[in-house]
Amino acid sequence: MSEKKRVLIWNEYRHEQINEKVKAIYPKGIHHAIGEGLGSGLEIGYATLEEDEHGLSEERLNETDVLIWWGHKAHREVTDEIVERVYKRVLAGMGLIVLHSGHFSKIFKKLMGTTCNLKWREADEKERLWVVAPGHPIAEGIGEYIELEQEEMYGESFEIPTPDELIFVSWFEGGEVFRSGCTYQRGQGKIFYFRPGHETYPTYYNEQIRTVIRNAVHWAAPTTRPAPNFGNRKPLEKLKSQQEV
Repeated sequence: MSEKKRVLIWNEYRHEQINEKVKAIYPKGIHHAIGEGLGSGLEIGYATLEEDEHGLSEERLNETDVLIWWGHKAHREVTDEIVERVYKRVLAGMGLIVLHSGHFSKIFKKLMGTTCNLKWREADEKERLWVVAPGHPIAEGIGEYIELEQEEMYGESFEIPTPDELIFVSWFEGGEVFRSGCTYQRGQGKIFYFRPGHETYPTYYNEQIRTVIRNAVHWAAPTTRPAPNFGNRKPLEKLKSQQEV
């Protein structure tokens, strides 16, 4: 692993090219706004859907410590071959941060083993994300809650496995609540799902949202310990069945 954590930010990059409102908010793309919020001390790269292999070649993934994923309109266009490639890297230790509508991506659903379905509404309503695990490193530097004046509503029931850790719970102006910050471990890889980030709101410029994503990168980065061994093994001690009578 290189000295700097290597972060690859993947964005389908569709809304910004066809929706003038989104383009005005994120002129360089949602992926670049996320990357700019990560600050210094990281090696940051970008990948988009239209690139060869969606920008996710084996070589590039093998050089990635943490992959950040934003998708919405084009989940079905991500090829199964690339999904399987990302899946294997997560099991081998690469961290994965899934943002907002990435809950419905092929890779997140494969890792969760559920539909990942939910309720939703676009009504320019207030969201308040309550920190329910104040001692967790992903919540470092965040007060009791994060308040966003306008966001898309996601509501329970959210069809995901019970999180290993629940970091944030959202309340919305319309009355719904939602598990908005969930961690999982799959194989050697750590996964963080973080709800905010609808494309028509400037959510990824919010300093507290940026802090959470930055914290999540450091939390999800792989450790340097050797990978576990599998398969048939010789015993560490001499077995009784092998001792002389």
